[in-house]
Parts: sequence; C-alpha cells; structure tokens
Amino acid sequence: MSHYVQLFVQAAFVENLALSFFLGMCMFLAVSSRISTALGFGATVMIVQTLTVPLNQLINTWLLRPGAWAWAGLPELDLSYLGLISYIGVIAAFVQIVEMTVDRFFPALFRALGIYLPLLTVNCAILGGTLFMVERQYTFGEAAVYGAGSGFGWALAICAMAGLREKLAYADPPEGLRGLGLSFVVAGLISLGFMGFAGIDLR
Repeated sequence: MSHYVQLFVQAAFVENLALSFFLGMCMFLAVSSRISTALGFGATVMIVQTLTVPLNQLINTWLLRPGAWAWAGLPELDLSYLGLISYIGVIAAFVQIVEMTVDRFFPALFRALGIYLPLLTVNCAILGGTLFMVERQYTFGEAAVYGAGSGFGWALAICAMAGLREKLAYADPPEGLRGLGLSFVVAGLISLGFMGFAGIDLR
C-alpha cells in the first residue's frame, strides 16, 4: 500500500506534469485566468487522465507490446509501432464522452471552457502521462494510481495558478510584465516551490 501512496505523491508533487515537465502549458496559461474555470478544467483533466492511463496500460500489455499476442499463438507479433495512434484514439474517445457529459450537466462550465475542452485530446500532459506509464512499464494498479496522481497534480497546479492570477488582477506590475509576461513569472515561481518536494520519500 505504501508503494501506491509513494507513487501518487511522486506523480502529483515531485514529478508534476505541469510544473516539473511543463506539459500542457498552453491550456495551463489559457484557462487559469479564473479559479472557477480552472477548477472545472482541472477536474476534467483528472478524470480523463485517471481513466485513460490504466486503459492504455491494458491495450499496451495485451495488444501492442512484443509478445502480447502469445496467447493467440503469435508470440513474434509486435504492434508497438501503433502505440501512439492507439493512445490518442483512447484519449479522444474519453474526451468526447467527458465533453458530452459536461455539456449536458454543466452547461455554464461548457460555455466557459469553449474550444479548450475538445483540445484536451491533444493536451500533451494527458498523452505524456500515458507515455511515461509505458516507458516505466507500470502494472495496471500502478498505472491507475499514476493516472490519478498525475491528473490531480495538474489540476492542483492550474488551480494554484488561477488563484494567484486572480489576486494579481489587483496588482500594478511594471508595464513590460503586464499580461502573459507576469503569468510566466508566476508559473516559474510556483514550479520552484514544487521543487521543494524533490527527494521526498514516504517509505
């Protein structure tokens, strides 16, 4: 059990996809102007990440990796070259399901997110979570925990960013830092804060 707790904490804080690897920064900066929108978008990312990473682990284990078809008498078959397109297809399907659900039950959030919701399909943070899982050869349980942890970490990062940007709306920064420039500075400072989690060990 402690192994899964360690993996969750590592994925959410130590190896935060947004603040350690700077994945999904386009959405991170575009949707973090208001905390209400950031909360909804962050929850959406967490749901998609939690569902797609373990599902892609099953696809990779039983269909794509070398020897995956040994159960069918084809131990030499290697479909790993189809990995990227398969993972993106799974992510696109789940994003479509989430988009329809948000549109049906949370229309205000759907209107606030606008074009950014379908763009989750090409969010490099979500695809990055799956690719890290494949590279590290996680089991199904580890993939599920890693997906939840990395999604939670990305949601936490965008909510923190949105909270600070709302406060900065009342600030009077130098003219050269107004707008996106100040957002980059704030994102860098938050990432430096998250570096304090590096080396944490819960064992």
